[in-house]
Formats: sequence, C-alpha cells, structure tokens
Amino acid sequence: MEATPYLNFNGNCEAAFKFYERHLGGTIEAIHTYGGSPMEDQLPPEWRDKVMHIRMKVGTSVLMGSDAPGGRYQAPQGFSISLNLKDAAEADRIYRALSVNGNIVMAIQQTFWAKRFAMFTDSFGIPWMINCE
Repeated sequence: MEATPYLNFNGNCEAAFKFYERHLGGTIEAIHTYGGSPMEDQLPPEWRDKVMHIRMKVGTSVLMGSDAPGGRYQAPQGFSISLNLKDAAEADRIYRALSVNGNIVMAIQQTFWAKRFAMFTDSFGIPWMINCE
C-alpha cells in the first residue's frame, strides 16, 4: 500500500505542478484536462483547460492533484506535505524556492532534532514542512 497526497486547487493546478516540477526536480507523468472528458459539458467553457487529474513523480514519491470544479474548492488545512532531505544546502534551496510569496510559519533553521526545519504555505496555498535531520 502507498499513501499519496492528492492536492486540490482553485484553477491553478497546472501552474502549481509545473512550479513543483521545476523546484523539486519532479517529472509530471500525466495530465488530463476537463476538456474532452465526460465532465466537459457539466462545466463552463473556461474550465475545459483546467486540470481534472495530474500525477508527478518526485524521487520515489508521487504527488497528484486537480482543479476542484463547481465551487467545491476549499483551502487546505489540517495537513502539511513534509519534504525529508539529507542535505542542508538542498533544504535551504527548496525552502527559498517554495516559500516565495507564501506565508512563513517557521523560517528554515536548525532545531534540536534537525539541521534544518521549516514550516510554510506556498503561494498556491499548499502547506509544507522541510525537515533535514
């Protein structure tokens, strides 16, 4: 069994995943839009290019997501995606990239359990933790 985070966005899923792909060194393996799907006629025309499903490989992990249609989007709460790294310089780099224009809860720093740790919400509204033990 694998547990995979599935992220919902309010119309900017593709931009978010391209941002994550660039800064996390991931690879988008699949992207499907609402256009051409069985849901196409149930949504306004401007949603045809929005993401119905996306899958990205990041190291040995997978992130998936979509744009939540029809006013069903809710801001994420009650979880964080935790990135666990071994290299402090890489932790610093990823923190600087992902936290731009976001909301920093705890800036990256050394803690009693980690060489680097940070908590923040990115500019797409997704909560993250970076942990480098």
